[in-house]
Amino acid sequence: MSYQILIVEDETSIRDSLSLNLELEGYEVTACGDAAQAMGQFQSRQFDLILLDIMLPGMSGLDLCAHFRLTDRIVPILMLTARDAPEDRVTGLRTGADDYLTKPFHLEELLLRIANLLKRRGSGPAQQDIAGPGIFEFDRYRIDFSAFEALTNLGLVILTKKEAALLRLLIDREQEAVSRQQILHIVWGYEVAPSTRTIDNFILSFRKYFEANPRKPKHFHSVRGYGYKFTS
Repeated sequence: MSYQILIVEDETSIRDSLSLNLELEGYEVTACGDAAQAMGQFQSRQFDLILLDIMLPGMSGLDLCAHFRLTDRIVPILMLTARDAPEDRVTGLRTGADDYLTKPFHLEELLLRIANLLKRRGSGPAQQDIAGPGIFEFDRYRIDFSAFEALTNLGLVILTKKEAALLRLLIDREQEAVSRQQILHIVWGYEVAPSTRTIDNFILSFRKYFEANPRKPKHFHSVRGYGYKFTS
């Protein structure tokens, strides 16, 4: 079985060239020009590797990478970008990318990086890693992402998918302020996005679940005029 590769690149010439050359190498390629198309493909199919441009229309590749990582911790993600500043590379890797290649690049180098990522991942078709890491514990609380359950102040609570996704996002970015706009992009993607008030209500629920004193939160902090931050 051929490896399935998803290309997310808004520049038509680069997207077509990548598709052609990867198909000549024996890969099966699905190519998208924007984040909305990529999300649709990602939800309907399983991929062995993703090539992801950082500069995309409507939604950045960084936010799209984080969106992918909410439900799949295994699939290798190789970011392609015209920006080569060290801080850009660090941000991409922190978001969940496995490797980073600056444009313009040599085709041979790209093919070697793809082969190495696939080898590191292992053979066989992609598998959605919805759970992992499945368990997260902090203070006296416990979240089981695989079962969508949490041990809270209210006892055992069944989490909705959106609650689990938002918890995972904030936990993955512990000590980092996450903007409301990022939350809308990463958690809700291109679905009918809620108002920011809906996000506020989610945080209020989390404080009831995980704070000894919800009025003086220790874990789920508001960042005035910006968003939210989690600390364990």
